[in-house]
Amino acid sequence: MHLFYCQQEVSSQLYSLDREESNHCIKVLRLKQGDFIHITDGRGTLYKCQIEDASSKNCVVKVVDTIKEFEKRDYYIHIAIAPTKNINRLEWFLEKATEIGIDEITPIYCHNSERDSLKTERLDKIIVSAMKQSLKAYIPKLNELTPVETLIENAKEEKKLICYCQDEDRKLIKDTYKPKQSVLILIGPEGDFIPKEVNKALSCGFEKISLGKERLRTETAGVYSAMAIHIINQ
Repeated sequence: MHLFYCQQEVSSQLYSLDREESNHCIKVLRLKQGDFIHITDGRGTLYKCQIEDASSKNCVVKVVDTIKEFEKRDYYIHIAIAPTKNINRLEWFLEKATEIGIDEITPIYCHNSERDSLKTERLDKIIVSAMKQSLKAYIPKLNELTPVETLIENAKEEKKLICYCQDEDRKLIKDTYKPKQSVLILIGPEGDFIPKEVNKALSCGFEKISLGKERLRTETAGVYSAMAIHIINQ
């Protein structure tokens, strides 16, 4: 199955892939007229298509089948994570979290953050590539870099969790999260959240959690958290 991404809804039976996707389809994958591909709008719709014009600059396909809400989950995962100083590690998290399955990602700025700015253009491309590679029809929402206090104050998820390394009084995810709940998990920087940030979260309904005895890097903690939610929902 070859999956391609279109940013707009496919509103007619014939659709033209953009220049980049056309080139990948025809020149890289060497697909030809009559071959079948799939297209997603990133909002849950999957289109099965047949190539009508195998142009590497403007590949035209015919829609032969449409699947709405392809593999839609009945729970929502939102991870807010402090970007690492080494941007490659954040990119790795975005790629793996998208492959595993995640709905929303918010980079957060904390007291101990190593990065106070973020360019999202390349990050968006990494997410799109991971979505296509993992054959998903939903593209995760990537928010702008947000102060952690602002995120905490505006959190709307049913279950709100903050990963914190300093206290013993913490639960494991499996002991507080219930299947089908929407969840927001805060992952702090390498220097962890400061007590003021944790207290702010607790006052807004968050619960402190532990990811176990292992000492995890920020990006590993993010992937671990997403996977834990999926396992609980199986």
